[in-house]
Amino acid sequence: MKNYEMMIEAVKEARYILIITHINPDADTISSALALSNYFYENKIKHKVYNKDGDIPFALNFLSKYEKITDQIPKFYDLVIYVDCGDKYRAGDIELLSDVKVINIDHHQSNNNFGDINIVDDQKASTAEVLYECFEYNKLFISKNTAECFYVGIYDDSIAFTTPRTNSRTFEIVNKLTQTGISVSGIADNLLRRDSLAKYRIIEKVLSTLELHNEGKLATVYMKPEWLKETGADISECDDIVNMVLNIAIVQVVAYLRVKNSKVRVSLRSKGNLDVAQIASNFGGGGHKNAAGLSIDGVDIDSAGKKLADTIKNYI
Repeated sequence: MKNYEMMIEAVKEARYILIITHINPDADTISSALALSNYFYENKIKHKVYNKDGDIPFALNFLSKYEKITDQIPKFYDLVIYVDCGDKYRAGDIELLSDVKVINIDHHQSNNNFGDINIVDDQKASTAEVLYECFEYNKLFISKNTAECFYVGIYDDSIAFTTPRTNSRTFEIVNKLTQTGISVSGIADNLLRRDSLAKYRIIEKVLSTLELHNEGKLATVYMKPEWLKETGADISECDDIVNMVLNIAIVQVVAYLRVKNSKVRVSLRSKGNLDVAQIASNFGGGGHKNAAGLSIDGVDIDSAGKKLADTIKNYI
C-alpha cells in the first residue's frame, strides 16, 4: 500500500512523465498505459505514451487517446512508468535519461522489481487490475474513458475471464467499472466484431502450417512475412490464432511464430498447469503461467520452430 502512495507522490512531483509499453504490444500493456494517459489528460499532467514498435493493435483504436501513442521518445522527462513489461528489456532497447525516477507496474511472474517504486502483484489477472487497485486505494477519480481502458485490459489478459487468476475480486472490479457508464456490449463489438476480410485470408494460411507434436500435446503454427503483402493483413490481426489452436481438445500448449524486425517473435499459450513463462525464460522472454512471449535472433522460422519444440517437449 505504501508503494501506491509513493506512486501518486511521484506523479504529483513530476514535470513530464514517459509511460512505456512493451514491444509486440497486447491489450493489457496498451490499455493500462491509456488508463493512465486519460487520467493524466483529465488532470492536465504532461506525459507521453511510448511504444518502441509503433505497431499498435488496430482493434484497440476505439480507446480514448489511442492516437496519441508514439514511437518517439521526448527530449525531456523526469518520471518513467513501465506498464506490463515483465522486465525493462521487454520494452525494447531504450536508453533513458539519467537521474529519472522509475515506476514499474506489472503482474508477471519474473524478476521485475527494477523500478524505484514497484507496484507488482503476480496474483492478479492483468496489469490493468493492478493499476486499478492503485487508483482505488488513492481515491483517484475514474472517468468513463479510463474505466473503458481498465475493462479492456482486464478482459483481454484474463482471456475473457477464463484464466486461473480470475477471481471474485476481478468481477468486483468489473462491476465497479460498469457503474461509470461503459458499454460492455459496445466494447465487445469493437474488440471482437471488426475483423477485416484480410484477417481470414491470412488465418487460412497460418492454420495450414499447423503441426502437432508429442501425441498432439504441443501445437505449432507460423506466419511468413510475405503473406502480409499477399493478403493485405496487419501482423497483429493473427494474434488470436494461439487461442483458436488451444481450443483443440488434445492440445496443451501452442507456439505461434512470426518474423518482425528481423527477429522470430513467439507467442505461447497453455492450459492447466503447464507454465509457459518458464519455457519463455529459456530464451530471455517472459510472461505468466498460461501466456508468455519471447524473441529468437538470427534464425529463420523453421530453425526457431525446431529449437522451440525441442525445448517445450521437456516440459510436457
